[in-house]
Amino acid sequence: MKYARLGNTGLVVSRLSFGAMTFTAGNKTFPSVYKTEAADADAMIGKALEAGINFFDTADAYSGGESETMLGAALKGRRKEVVIATKVGNRTGPALVQQGLNRRHILLGVEESLRRLGTDWIDVYIVHREGPFTSLEGTLEALNEVVRSGKVRV
Repeated sequence: MKYARLGNTGLVVSRLSFGAMTFTAGNKTFPSVYKTEAADADAMIGKALEAGINFFDTADAYSGGESETMLGAALKGRRKEVVIATKVGNRTGPALVQQGLNRRHILLGVEESLRRLGTDWIDVYIVHREGPFTSLEGTLEALNEVVRSGKVRV
């Protein structure tokens, strides 16, 4: 496997990243995408790790959070060996406030992602979409807060 520095973050990641968008524990709201169940997900992650992949990507909105839960479970015991990226911004529940890039959603979103992933930190926290109802400054302040708190590395 070939590795590269991830920008100027100090992280070294495999040139290939493993995306977990298809993982589901039964959520069928998007059946053409959410179709990889636990046994297959575990096997795929095992093969990826054997091949030297250390960079894993998911999002809080994938399969209603099931993707993060399954990825965290599959990587349990190997957390210090991998880089996990997850995303924030898309709708994560029925309420109108469960979306966007406002401070409330980012701070709550990072806590929920940490719980689902079963980890104390997220390596890379990605803004999944534009936040048309939140100022860029407000979004950046909230992101800075989760980095300064130690919950997110970059």
